[in-house]
Amino acid sequence: MNHKLILGIGTTTMLAACSTGTKKATEEAKVNTRPNVIVILADDIGYGDLSFNGEKTVNTPHADKLASRGIRFTDAHAVAATSTPSRYSLLTGHYAWRRNDTGIATGDAGMVIRPEQTTIADLFRDNGYVTGAVGKWHLGLSDKAGSQDWNGFITPGPKDIGFDYSYIMAATGDRVPCVYVENQRVVNLDPNDPIAVSYKEPFPGEPLGKDHPELLTVLKPSPGQGHDMAIVNGISRIGYMKGGKSALWVDENIADSITHKAVQFIEKNKDNPFFLYFATNDIHVPRVPHPRFTGATTMGARGDAIMEFDWSVGQILETLDRLGLTENTLIVLTSDNGPVVDDGYADKAVELLGDHRPWSDFRGGKYSIFEAGTRIPFIVSWPAQIKPAVSDALVSQIDLFASFAGLLSKELPEGVAPDSRNQLDVFTGKTKKGRDYIIEQAGSLSVSDGEWKYISPGNGAAYDALTNIELGNSKEPQLYDLKQDIGEKNNLADKHPEKVEALKLILEKERNK
Repeated sequence: MNHKLILGIGTTTMLAACSTGTKKATEEAKVNTRPNVIVILADDIGYGDLSFNGEKTVNTPHADKLASRGIRFTDAHAVAATSTPSRYSLLTGHYAWRRNDTGIATGDAGMVIRPEQTTIADLFRDNGYVTGAVGKWHLGLSDKAGSQDWNGFITPGPKDIGFDYSYIMAATGDRVPCVYVENQRVVNLDPNDPIAVSYKEPFPGEPLGKDHPELLTVLKPSPGQGHDMAIVNGISRIGYMKGGKSALWVDENIADSITHKAVQFIEKNKDNPFFLYFATNDIHVPRVPHPRFTGATTMGARGDAIMEFDWSVGQILETLDRLGLTENTLIVLTSDNGPVVDDGYADKAVELLGDHRPWSDFRGGKYSIFEAGTRIPFIVSWPAQIKPAVSDALVSQIDLFASFAGLLSKELPEGVAPDSRNQLDVFTGKTKKGRDYIIEQAGSLSVSDGEWKYISPGNGAAYDALTNIELGNSKEPQLYDLKQDIGEKNNLADKHPEKVEALKLILEKERNK
């Protein structure tokens, strides 16, 4: 890496020990400076999908347990309303909208985060932590699109951006290749059955979902959303693939597989400080929860997948308890963007939704610049240091990077995580004064100070009929009073031009940085 982040944690610990000459002081110093850190990043889980945020139609006891141990934030935001730009921003502390190549990645996309960039994983690895990435990736692999050696060593990869260990889905559940990649090699690959992937042309002789619906024995695609190409495990996906039969994941076992690897990582590194980025897949389509979760809710596969996610959270908590690591492990639980109900497969999620509101009181959802697109569940737990509370502070995932640097008493070099700000005191409950403003991305950009929200004019569609989501785009400026109108129903731009100008100026200054 161009930037190496060196922090004398050991020196800090030694000084504390020397000042008292006791083992107790050393242990206290370790607690203060070297907590284990786990980021649990859910996929497509909305503010209302977890019961700790007040929805009565779901019961997520393990996530609720974590909330009871930490701070639940009610005004927390992802940077973007879709996966790739949201994850990019979280891991780099750099707004994805500053680049033009951070859109939703194809399964054969090149690395969106470039090796020369410094990530949260670099921060921890360069300061004595063992680092791991487990689960959904969706940030590209190799140097450029279509250049991956799926049958050999895939480089660059997670190790080049700070992760000592990685066990990841090559992209995401609805895109080929449907394989796990461990330390940059496809798992269980038979060299006599090599993998080939294309996002341009189908492979002759390989059946496609649009042509062979009789082969779609598990799920069929919703019309018009593109999930009708290569067939894997009775489900058609986006993109074309052939070969690699022994390496294909089994959809119903994805949660088990990645959770097992996350637990193994914790067990292996229980005697060292570690950073784990655990990105689950459950709620993202295609939703095929394990049979033991079938019928766990009345909401079909999407509701059952929420229970499966909650089980994964429980496995992490149980492992920490069993290993005596709970007190000194800082956990952030959040989601990459807001919810979507029908996102490409006929899984009856809409028909079975009932009274459940994945978006809670907010307007929009995944893909939307309205609040439900980026206002997400957010918990920070660290029993040794954080008292349980509920905070309405305005916070953003963009600030995790600089806040973790603050946790390590590290000043970031110029150019590293340029958009991230140290909000450690907010995340640990020492203050409820959050950000002055946040910026959100979904087609257009918005800026909010927690009370007023301005959405810049854009040429995108206002509504997506396929997902039944209001996208929020308009050719006119929009201004909403979030304290009085959390559902963003009343555009007050004409009535408060001074607010529009003030927030517009903030956005223009950020754009010009």
